[in-house]
Amino acid sequence: MIRLIITDDHPVIRDGIKTILANDKDIKVVADAGDGDELLNILETTGADVILMDINMPGMTGIEATRLVKNKYPEIKVISFSQYDEKRFIKQSLKNGANGYLLKNSPASELIQAIKMVHEGGMYLDPDLPNIFGDVAKPRSNYLFPDLSKRELEVLKEICKEKNTIEIAETLFISPNTVETHRSNLLLKVGVKNTAGLVKWAIENDII
Repeated sequence: MIRLIITDDHPVIRDGIKTILANDKDIKVVADAGDGDELLNILETTGADVILMDINMPGMTGIEATRLVKNKYPEIKVISFSQYDEKRFIKQSLKNGANGYLLKNSPASELIQAIKMVHEGGMYLDPDLPNIFGDVAKPRSNYLFPDLSKRELEVLKEICKEKNTIEIAETLFISPNTVETHRSNLLLKVGVKNTAGLVKWAIENDII
């Protein structure tokens, strides 16, 4: 059972989401909050697996609340929930630790899919979001920064576009085995465990 907390300053939205999820046997709404401060107070006594976080709330923004939650409860997954599809909000949310970004006009099935995907360790980006990745930029000049090859950066760009191994191979005109070799090298160099970690690392380090 996935324990979910809904954080949104509009009661009608919180109630609507509860109604949507009422018949899903895998998700249980354990609490809801009207702002970031209330959420942090709830987390002192209530466990959660996933938080659905409105980013535009009075007082503490959802983006700042996400940072505080992830610092104190790194095991909790956070999905930014917003009516805004601007790149700056998406990147700020992900940099502060969000595991996904979902638009408020998404269908119920997509909301459920997003919750389950991030709970399983994935990253969920609403398919209607603009491409926040674009072309891969050169890595920062820093001796602590991993030495990524041009091809590894190309593979990283395609990974960030949510392409699978076959699609990446076709785009870059290389074999699937070569793609997997580059993926393994990226994981090793960057020091993360999975593809979701690669995407978050790329965003946090401003190389995409």
